[in-house]
Amino acid sequence: MSDMRASFCRSAADLVERDERVALILADISTQYFDAALRRHPTRVINIGIMEQAMVGVAAGFAMEGFHPIAHSLSPFMAERPYEQLKLDFGYQALGGTFVGAGGSYDYATEGATHHSPADATLMLAIPRMQVLIPGHAGEVEQLLRATYDNGRPTYLRTSVASNDEALDVEPGRIEVARRGRGATVLAFGPMLDRTLAACAGLDVTVAYSTSLEPFDHEGLRAIAGPSPDVVAIEPFYQGTSASVLTETFRGSAARLAFVGVARAFIHTYGTPAEIDVDLGLDAPGIRARLAEHSA
Repeated sequence: MSDMRASFCRSAADLVERDERVALILADISTQYFDAALRRHPTRVINIGIMEQAMVGVAAGFAMEGFHPIAHSLSPFMAERPYEQLKLDFGYQALGGTFVGAGGSYDYATEGATHHSPADATLMLAIPRMQVLIPGHAGEVEQLLRATYDNGRPTYLRTSVASNDEALDVEPGRIEVARRGRGATVLAFGPMLDRTLAACAGLDVTVAYSTSLEPFDHEGLRAIAGPSPDVVAIEPFYQGTSASVLTETFRGSAARLAFVGVARAFIHTYGTPAEIDVDLGLDAPGIRARLAEHSA
């Protein structure tokens, strides 16, 4: 298992040291990782307290002055609470910045709905120009952050407690083929890869892997799926989040698409993320059962 949140914090602190145009804005989350950066660079590393809307506004101010702002909080407070500011300050004004959420979907399940965020990727996809990245391992967090922090695009980087066992060599928009088969293509996003491979054991299917919703390798997936596309997306967020992406991929073709993800309902049970995975059918046996339904 990896610690994506810690990996982001180490990488962001290193970027602050190496690039004088990086500004880091925090909302009282993960500050313990940035003690040295807060002392050494008080004009570029700022903890504004629990004011997420203001955090995004300050980040926009840095961006307008030519900096590469990185803002960070828990996913519901990074993607949902300051959504209007993300839409207007960065989307409408065409600014670049990086927004890193920790605890996507229900990593902090015992805190209840205030700390759940299975809708974060859906919301970010709705903002034009917003990149949406879903690493599956701590090593991939670092790769994706360094590849995008200064590219002039607003970027949402979604980290989670759930993780694959090993990092792959990833880049925004590229799809990896984890195994080949003659049947359907099962597309796993981010931390769903390992459990998807386990669910597909003994099945004659192709398993592909993506750490990116936007940009997305439409051409690559078309080549993988072949002339009669039959694709099942395994998602760590709300089921069907990737529907708009995949329908664009196969526009004009008779594709068969299915989605396995977090049910679109409030979660009222309490437990660890792994226990809720079981409840929602997002562990390996649950995914296997959904694949069987699709192939029936």
